[in-house]
Amino acid sequence: MPQSPSEDESGAFAPHPLRQYALLADGERGILVGPRGDFVWMCAPRWDSDAVFSSLIGGSGSYAISPHGRFVWGGYYEDGSLIWRSRWATQDGIVECREALAFPGDPHRAIVLRRVIARDTDTRLSVLLEPCAGFDQHPLKDLAHDGAGVWTGRTGDLYVRWSGSPHARPAGGGDRRLSLDLSLPKGAHQDFVLEVGDQPLPDAPPDPGRAWEMTEAAWRDQVPALDHTIATRDARHAYTVLRGLTGSAGGMVAATTTSLPERAEEGRNYDYRYVWIRDQCYAGHAVAAAGGHGLLDDAVRFTTARLLDDGPALAPAYRVDGRPIPDQHRLDLPGYPGGFDLVGNHVNQQFQLDAFGEALLLFADAARHDRLDTDGWRAARVGAEAIARRWNEPDAGVWELTPRPWTHSRLICAAGLRALAAAPGAGRRQSADWSALADRLVAHTSANSLHSTGRWQRSPDDPGLDGALLLPPIRGALPADDPRTAATLRAYTEQLTDDHFAYRFRHDDRPLGAAEGAFLLCGFVTALAEHQQGHEASAYRWFERNRAACGPPGLFSEEYDVTQRQMRGNLPQAFVHALLLECATRLAEPWHHGS
Repeated sequence: MPQSPSEDESGAFAPHPLRQYALLADGERGILVGPRGDFVWMCAPRWDSDAVFSSLIGGSGSYAISPHGRFVWGGYYEDGSLIWRSRWATQDGIVECREALAFPGDPHRAIVLRRVIARDTDTRLSVLLEPCAGFDQHPLKDLAHDGAGVWTGRTGDLYVRWSGSPHARPAGGGDRRLSLDLSLPKGAHQDFVLEVGDQPLPDAPPDPGRAWEMTEAAWRDQVPALDHTIATRDARHAYTVLRGLTGSAGGMVAATTTSLPERAEEGRNYDYRYVWIRDQCYAGHAVAAAGGHGLLDDAVRFTTARLLDDGPALAPAYRVDGRPIPDQHRLDLPGYPGGFDLVGNHVNQQFQLDAFGEALLLFADAARHDRLDTDGWRAARVGAEAIARRWNEPDAGVWELTPRPWTHSRLICAAGLRALAAAPGAGRRQSADWSALADRLVAHTSANSLHSTGRWQRSPDDPGLDGALLLPPIRGALPADDPRTAATLRAYTEQLTDDHFAYRFRHDDRPLGAAEGAFLLCGFVTALAEHQQGHEASAYRWFERNRAACGPPGLFSEEYDVTQRQMRGNLPQAFVHALLLECATRLAEPWHHGS
């Protein structure tokens, strides 16, 4: 079979810059779709399962629908949903492909909906389906056709069914891929439904019209209006992304992908297809401020279960079902250019003290909204007791570095204790104990980690600055008008920012942007810090600068290469969307001190 013009010499779809990928997600898994209508990434049946489509990191598995001939790509999300419309301007007219994962997702079965629409011209498209489970280890097999447009097969341990394709044929001399040359007259459309599951599939495939209706209705029900925010469209989109990354067990994955490098050829590749307690809490804080209590309840539910199960041994991150994260190991794929392929994460060996403080802040948010039940309060007490027991231990900190007594970790625990002590429902004696422990943490940290200039420093033995040090005052560890708060913000913006892009900390003597990309989380945190100080114009400028650091689909990765204007790292990064949402909410009105 002749090579598709979209494929490289190996038969895989060549990768695009990250800014060009859109996300489809249903809470249980996600898909990245590129500008050629190519599905380059999907793990099934769950986020942390092996990939079925892996051409993003060099595998051959993909599912593509592309117009013939020359075209220019575009696309957009239907408002308040992760229903994406790939849109191509061809030589003759406009062609669209409406695509989504049926929502909400079934943990055992992915249902992928694609509807090709010939808007204003007769059109021809190439369709290719090549699932290959196990990160490209298990090609399609046992392929069968019912004669009426439904194909079935297996890939590894997964069941596959593709309907709506009566004229598709096996391609390439075997049955590992199906291809179709599709012709559509002007105004017509064609539905395709792909099912991938870890259990035998139902007797009949879903009706595409009904599946589309249910998906549209579910998104309308799940995403609030958020019309009290600034940048409402972006705020709603951020909320939608967070909802798409949150599964039925309440866990929100940090990102859809693994192995996308933060810096080319520097070995900073990680697997983020897991639930970080800290990131989950960041999302909870944002939706508590913005509204949309379903996601707040999810965050509380997942965090409560982990604390009640593990107590002071709380891990920094878990699989979406609460199981431990596997050890980090390499695959046998080329990787995304500039990086290498791996799965698992070494975070499973770390202790991160700040996760306890973030959990208490989350529980306090829930209590203020009268959404913290008996188990939640029990988990809150477990978290407070863990801080009392472990606060003096070195930890890996927010950036997962060599264990030290990191200043941010201790101060964010103080913030959590203060918030919980002030929450409705906290007992008087416990409130007093928690407040006293918070005072002790702040006093000890001030005695050991206060720089000679009056600002906070990273740790007792590291006098440097850190973007994470802006968060504790925002969360209430100490007042906005405390001199240490103002001095830290002033020093940080002078030394670790450039043109309203922010960096985590200084790695060495190189210019900031030479060591790593701008950290978008820190940019939004700086906007909140300036807003807390009453510097409204500055806060808005920080917000606007950083919310522009995305691609056409409005997704954010962890870092932004300012020089090349490119996104770096795994996609989409949940905590960036969470902080955008929180900024859009809080900047809409004056800062409420003590809230």
